[in-house]
Amino acid sequence: MRFLRSWLCRVSSLKSEQVVPGSCVPGLVRGQPVAISDSDISSALSAYLECYPDEAALLSEPVQLLSQGGDFASRRNFPMHVTAGALLVRGDAGILLVEHRAYGITLQPGGHLEPTDTTLIGAAVRELAEETGVDPGKVFPASQTPVYIEYGRVPARPAKDEPDHYHLDIGYSFVTAHADVGRIQESEVRGAAWYPLAVAERLVGHRIARAVSAPARIG
Repeated sequence: MRFLRSWLCRVSSLKSEQVVPGSCVPGLVRGQPVAISDSDISSALSAYLECYPDEAALLSEPVQLLSQGGDFASRRNFPMHVTAGALLVRGDAGILLVEHRAYGITLQPGGHLEPTDTTLIGAAVRELAEETGVDPGKVFPASQTPVYIEYGRVPARPAKDEPDHYHLDIGYSFVTAHADVGRIQESEVRGAAWYPLAVAERLVGHRIARAVSAPARIG
């Protein structure tokens, strides 16, 4: 946890080289650690839609649900709750992806929010470090605004007492020069590896292109 806190303190002082409207760069770290609120989620979604207004129709349902309130950071909130994802780019557009154990597919690292998470981008890097063993001290944000937000149905999982529901997956992009896969979280993933851009885009979709389009300073 101390490692992640130092990472978050450094993140708060970084400036992305991506040219986006000022309203597309929300704050990352608040003065007091508090659980992620519906307001935080709505703010991230609003900032994203300012940058990608053509996706408003696709995200109209979660926008409506958020307006009603309901602790969407909790994985026990149905029919929808938030997850956080991380797209990590290394060198010549190599992308770090994982083979997800439960879903049986290859995708970006990510998962449910925890009560100790204080920011969405912090939750994304926590999931990245947990699932892949990457050193968070070697990871830097490419953008302070999500590079993708996707609303998708998740089948029921009786073993976890979860009915059919929806994930609002909020993803951030990161860059690294030297980070590599460490000890993976075997309970969640079967493996983690670097994929060329073209292969990753075929596996994961258009969000990959956004991850490599906003380079940030490293170090």
